[in-house]
Amino acid sequence: MTDAFQALVIRKTETGQICEPATITEADLMDGDVTVAISHSTVNYKDGLAVTGRAPIARRFPLIPGIDFAGTVTQSTHPRFTAGDAVLLNGFGVGETHHGGFAARARVNGDWLIHRPAGLSAAQTMAIGTAGYTAMLCVMALEAGGLTPTNGDILVTGAAGGVGSIAVALLARAGFRVLASSRRAASEAAYLQTLGAADIIDAATLAAPGKPFAKERWAGVIDSVGSHTLANALAQTRYNGVVAACGLAQGSDLPTTVLPFILRGVTLAGIDSVMAPRAKRETAWARLATELDLASLEAITTTIGLAGIPAAADAITTGQVRGRIVVAL
Repeated sequence: MTDAFQALVIRKTETGQICEPATITEADLMDGDVTVAISHSTVNYKDGLAVTGRAPIARRFPLIPGIDFAGTVTQSTHPRFTAGDAVLLNGFGVGETHHGGFAARARVNGDWLIHRPAGLSAAQTMAIGTAGYTAMLCVMALEAGGLTPTNGDILVTGAAGGVGSIAVALLARAGFRVLASSRRAASEAAYLQTLGAADIIDAATLAAPGKPFAKERWAGVIDSVGSHTLANALAQTRYNGVVAACGLAQGSDLPTTVLPFILRGVTLAGIDSVMAPRAKRETAWARLATELDLASLEAITTTIGLAGIPAAADAITTGQVRGRIVVAL
């Protein structure tokens, strides 16, 4: 098998699933009009759920997980890409219903790809990854709602995680005063302050059931936690504030009322990184290339190989990961 390469594969078992290394060939890949030699991927929270089986992310078997990747086109019949192009991919069901980035190669629909932005290496794009790209989409939503640094503080929940870390760095560099909420507030305070957080909040103060309407504290929120945390964040958002919701680490429920919306004019902006249109993706990535402090990015990034993914997946789903994890293939 001269074209054999390594991949991580999830297989269905009688009791659930198993995720293990495998040697495959391009004949094992799914249909698509672009083939990519993958140099880097990353472990996002969703990848952790898929690999560990803690949530039904993988919806067909066998499946190569990994919801994003960066690499170089080797073959293409798509009009926007030719062999040698540097590309990246986030979402579109890759790593869920279509073979993903935890392999040395991928074959995908070219409509899912964008060209890698100038100024970023493949490793840097995956240090940013879906988490960082989602963080930028959240920042764009706050801006679209009219928020500027003069409006007041911005709360970032899950601040020590992938989305949160990059959101803190982006907001602080843009001049916002950032309140960083983390359940590891004591141990991660110095880390979050290094990223630019002005104050640290213990996530426990937001995680329990609270009042549906409370004293105004912040002008905007980037929330990756959901459930009671999001409800409490909404209840304390200022008049005409904007809350960007992009995750459900605490839960998918939202135990709140209409009060923040009809009495304070708060906007709840849902952030979808999976199916976002190409124009929005390209804008987000172009801004990340120029607005994110790459030195800060390097400081929050850990690099592993394919064999390290299962352990990293377990750690990220149990809240033990700080920053970003890059997979070098």
